[in-house]
Amino acid sequence: MKCAEILKALYELAPLCYAEEWDNSGLLVGSERREVRRVYIALDALDFVVEHAVKARADLLVTHHPLIFRPLKSVTDENFISERVLRLAEAGISCFAMHTNFDVCVMASQAALDLELKNPRVLSPTGKRDGEPKDEAPGFGMYGDLPRPMHLNECVDFVKEKFGLAHVNVFGDPRNELYSAAVVPGSGGSFVSDAVRSDADVLITGDVSYHEGIDAVMQGVCVIDAGHYGIEKLFVPYMEQFFVNRFPELEIISEQDTMPFGIV
Repeated sequence: MKCAEILKALYELAPLCYAEEWDNSGLLVGSERREVRRVYIALDALDFVVEHAVKARADLLVTHHPLIFRPLKSVTDENFISERVLRLAEAGISCFAMHTNFDVCVMASQAALDLELKNPRVLSPTGKRDGEPKDEAPGFGMYGDLPRPMHLNECVDFVKEKFGLAHVNVFGDPRNELYSAAVVPGSGGSFVSDAVRSDADVLITGDVSYHEGIDAVMQGVCVIDAGHYGIEKLFVPYMEQFFVNRFPELEIISEQDTMPFGIV
């Protein structure tokens, strides 16, 4: 199967028009004309991920975060990013990233589904985009009613269970009763004002700074910081199932769920 056929389906799932201007989603390494038989899926194109894809003899590496984020002046083994690009090119592996377009079109709604939010709505709409195929613009994050009222300490356990987490950071009184939640996978500290506007009782996200957390609590919103990786890791099983359903003739290999850091 030609890479172009696969990319067409990926662009239908998360149209590139929804990627932010500063983002670098799309085909970053390789050719659309390349034949693809084996796909490797990972959250990031880290050194060990690239090596795993090479050893697996993959033809296409699909990641959430872009391998190339800033312009490269050269592609040599002297730079840790361009070295990965070179390694993939030498192995004949194309690399494709689905970042903010996936956040907008898939990630938030899947996270809301995992949390069993009732009547989920877009937290921060993107606004109408050129080339948009839908009547209503999606956006970053979702908010809705929790499946049942729960205290903050209960909600912490609920979030840890739903996303398979060993730990989270929490801002707020554990005894606070929660009825509604906003969820923003990835880095969501900048969405505190949106959570306040939506009347959410708790914001479930990642990368919340000290001041963002205490400011949220002062405005009546508790925060459960699951980490950038904690929620976004759902990208891998979601895309694995997408490929299994859409392209059953392809061999799909997924990177093992591995925390990129440890808590000591």
